[in-house]
Amino acid sequence: MTGQIEHKKSVIPSRWAEGMEEVFHVVLGVFLFGIALAALGFSIIRVFTTDPFFPNGMIQAINDILFIIIILEIIRTVIARYTDGVFQLQNFLIIGIIAAVRHILTVGASMTLGAEKPQQAFDRAVIELGISSAIVVALVFAIFLSKAADAITQKESKIKG
Repeated sequence: MTGQIEHKKSVIPSRWAEGMEEVFHVVLGVFLFGIALAALGFSIIRVFTTDPFFPNGMIQAINDILFIIIILEIIRTVIARYTDGVFQLQNFLIIGIIAAVRHILTVGASMTLGAEKPQQAFDRAVIELGISSAIVVALVFAIFLSKAADAITQKESKIKG
């Protein structure tokens, strides 16, 4: 051993692979943005055609808006990956929180607006609400831990630097 690092040769040059990855991220971002625009258009049409508007149309509109926000957060994550080169944990946690809250609202609305349900269906809905609420609490706690870890890392790097 002469102390030299041995580099493995790839079939595809690394610059090409990185370039293809960048193009793929751009295509995914544009595609996701198109989906968000289509979902927005569909939601606008549906909010005015849902009968009755109150409460069904309003609840559906809130559900649709949260879905669009999830798509936009995914786009933000793809853009962050493209610019920073890493996936950001907090973006995924936020997406999970929004999705869980969306589920809570959907189940809660169906419980409120639905006709008389059998006890088994009611019990299942209550369990779903409890699990989704626990997921939200766990994800918020994970964001707190992530931010605390980032703060500790920054303090340590300032001390060393």
